[in-house]
Amino acid sequence: MLEYNVTARRIDDHGSEAYAKDARIVLDTDVAGRDDAFNPAEMLLASLAACMLKGAERVAPLLEFDLRAIDIKLHGVRQDSPPKMVRIDYEIVVDTDETDERLDLLHRNLRKYGTISNTLSEAIELVGTIRRTA
Repeated sequence: MLEYNVTARRIDDHGSEAYAKDARIVLDTDVAGRDDAFNPAEMLLASLAACMLKGAERVAPLLEFDLRAIDIKLHGVRQDSPPKMVRIDYEIVVDTDETDERLDLLHRNLRKYGTISNTLSEAIELVGTIRRTA
């Protein structure tokens, strides 16, 4: 089993910080919001994106997949009462000359072997597509 550690602290009523290893992230914990930091919902979406991007780096060599670039767009839907994320839609755009079948294979691997994607797909509706760049 792998284990992870993160610590966080309140800086003031406008924000907080989280730390892992030698990294630091500014968190939007201001009730009014702030544009220069990720709020908790955006952090969740960013975690999913990071999971998929890291997964692509891991599986591309195993699949001998020609991956020149990959971009992910995410959209989360939050209900108010009780407050929770109920759906995440994503679009993965890959710069590649691989066939549609190989692109689908990459997508299946990103969904099947991602820690965050597996966790979220059991808790909420997680819907997405993959396509190559236009």
